[in-house]
Amino acid sequence: MKVLKSLAEEVKTRMSNDSAHDFEHVMRVYKNAEKICKKEKCNSKLVLTAVLLHDIVSYPKSDKRSNLSSIHSSELSKKILKNYDFSKEEIKIVSDAIRDHSFSKNKIPDTLEGKILQDADRLDAIGAIGIARVFAVAGYERRPFYNKNDPFCKHRNPDDTKWTLDHFYKKLLRLESFMNTSSGKSEAKKRIKFLKNFVHELENEI
Repeated sequence: MKVLKSLAEEVKTRMSNDSAHDFEHVMRVYKNAEKICKKEKCNSKLVLTAVLLHDIVSYPKSDKRSNLSSIHSSELSKKILKNYDFSKEEIKIVSDAIRDHSFSKNKIPDTLEGKILQDADRLDAIGAIGIARVFAVAGYERRPFYNKNDPFCKHRNPDDTKWTLDHFYKKLLRLESFMNTSSGKSEAKKRIKFLKNFVHELENEI
């Protein structure tokens, strides 16, 4: 699809250098979405368009505007798509999907296209690449790897604003249960297993 190629080029020039939310992240989510689209009766053009634009605005986790990233990405996506061959209805589907995809929103998107975007994005938060991204963010935020008194949250509630490993318990290890599609759930199960093996190995080492 020509429009997706052109849109990808534009997105690439607009993305930040945040290694956890850069253009390579977008392309990995794109790949995940393509796989899910093959098994779902959806409008793949709109799914992939939403994927390309879902992180067009991405504030650092420590930024007070962090929970507004998906909303601002949604708003900017509307402006960008007006320059391409999309109808008002299509732009709404894409922008709504982007607005609702974020984990912090605690919302299940209304459309299948939105559900696929959410699944594809969440898959990039788990598995080997998910681990890499978590610690990339930790380095940027200068956050300690773990709470030395209780690294694995056995006797306390996780607080991922203070300790990196807490993010596994606060979000990552829970993601399988939040997936929308059967293919998303299947892939998430494999990646969660990898995360659990990592945590088990870490427990042996520290």
